[in-house]
This record gives sequence, structure tokens and C-alpha cells, in this order.
Amino acid sequence: MYKALYLSPMIPSYDIQATGTFFKDILGFTPLMNTDNYTILSKDNLTIHILRAGNNIGQMEFYLEVDNIEEVWKNIETKVTQLKVIKPFDREYGMREIHIAVPCTQTLLFIGQEISVK
Repeated sequence: MYKALYLSPMIPSYDIQATGTFFKDILGFTPLMNTDNYTILSKDNLTIHILRAGNNIGQMEFYLEVDNIEEVWKNIETKVTQLKVIKPFDREYGMREIHIAVPCTQTLLFIGQEISVK
């Protein structure tokens, strides 16, 4: 067997700069590479790849698990007021989550932290 090291989502975007700015300015990712057709950003051990969307862009979702969702919300709450967002809420499967529609894409970002279910 092999050990999976990382999973890096590849997000198709209609505006690579705007989508990259969302990850950089709101979620604190650092740009590693930026061209007209492709951008890579990183945070901790994670990378996100943003590529120019084709005509038949598909919808996607991905999950970013964090260690302190309340701190994340405190840091992004005023920065996401123009986006479609669901503020932190508890799920029946033991996660507290934030949902954000990623700008210039058909991508839904779930940010979550495990909570104890009583």
C-alpha cells in the first residue's frame, strides 16, 4: 500500500485573479505560482490549484478541516459579506461548519471542525 500525502483541489475559475484573491486575502493562503491560466496557493501543508474554466465548467465542492472554526469565522466574517455564506452551524454528524460560495467559480467551500456530539 501507499501513503496518501495530500489532496489538492483543482478549481476551475472564470476569473483566476479574483478567485486567488479570495483564498489569499480571506483565508490566508500564500501564492506560489501565478500565470494567466493557472495559480497555485498554499497554507500549512495544503495547496489549492486554480485553473482557467472552460465553457462547460462543472460544479464542485471541497472540505477544509480546521482546528479552530470560531477563529476562522472571526477573521473572515467582515470579509465575506458580499459572498453567499452560511455562518458557523452544527451538523448532526459531529462537525461545526461554514459554507462559502467561492467567487467566480461553481465551487462550494465547506470549512469544518469536529465537535463532540452529545
